[in-house]
Amino acid sequence: MDKKDEIIARQMELIRSMTEQNLRRVGTDLWGSSARQPEKPAPADPVPQETPNADKAAKEAACKDTPERESMEALQEELDGYIGLENVKREVRSLMNIARVYQKRRENDLPTADLSLHMVFSGNPGTGKTMIARLMARVYHTLGILSKGHLVEVDRSGLVAGYVGQTAIKTSKVLEQAAGGVLFVDEAYTLTAGGSENDFGQEAVDTILKAMEDNRDDLVVIVAGYTQQMHAFIESNPGLRSRFNRYLEFTDYTPGEMLEIFTRNCKKSCYELEEAGRRALLSYFENMTDVQRCSFGNARGVRNVFERVLSCQANRLAEKETVSREDLMQILMADVTAAVNP
Repeated sequence: MDKKDEIIARQMELIRSMTEQNLRRVGTDLWGSSARQPEKPAPADPVPQETPNADKAAKEAACKDTPERESMEALQEELDGYIGLENVKREVRSLMNIARVYQKRRENDLPTADLSLHMVFSGNPGTGKTMIARLMARVYHTLGILSKGHLVEVDRSGLVAGYVGQTAIKTSKVLEQAAGGVLFVDEAYTLTAGGSENDFGQEAVDTILKAMEDNRDDLVVIVAGYTQQMHAFIESNPGLRSRFNRYLEFTDYTPGEMLEIFTRNCKKSCYELEEAGRRALLSYFENMTDVQRCSFGNARGVRNVFERVLSCQANRLAEKETVSREDLMQILMADVTAAVNP
């Protein structure tokens, strides 16, 4: 480097330094002294050089983003530990066995029939549909059927846009996020319920159907909703009928199962429900009318009751001069009755 080049280099360094100082001052004026400072750019190579380990680094980064595979025994134990859902458990066990055998045949270079794992979950809200969908994603990842095994949950608002051509773009972005895992579409029947020319739900359905065909080796789609509406949804399109051939019906929880869900919430949060309170809760669950049961929400409704009970317990304890550890942990019948009979 001659003297002229050295002078130019020093001038460029001075300009860069002054620019950074000005940017820091602007950042401080706008955001205060805690503003994030711009990072010093790395010196550029005069000639772009290929990095020999770039591919290896990219693969290692991708591996870090992919969750580790779990043991099938642990997943089976988790399934067995869920409250109720006996018919769903039987179907899920069967699916797990089918997937196991399918994967074993592939490992042994044996021919395999096309395995369709797309499913329809039907039933009332709060019956465990999302929970089972998330478990199935992990099962398929453990068996090597899905590369990531994550769950992307979405409804109509996350798929449908308000203008022509935008719904396909919006839905495609969601499908990109779900690649390697499970796309769970809740209240899927709303995509075809409109029927007007200005409703773009069908465009979302068409985009999903195409992705199911193009990415059938690394994408599972589960659609969910009320039983009757989901039947009408599947029958609305021949493409839906041909791609969804597995149906799981999620029945409502019984009063005893709802009580068990409540007591598990208590145990998890270090509360103790006295026996009189247990009887009062069971009676409340058993005596709900059909109208009340429809709007209750099953497990979600139990969670709401649990939170109301804790609020009533807090109001009771607030009136005491001293509160012991045992007081903080105990839920009395008075707390339950105040919560279910406001």
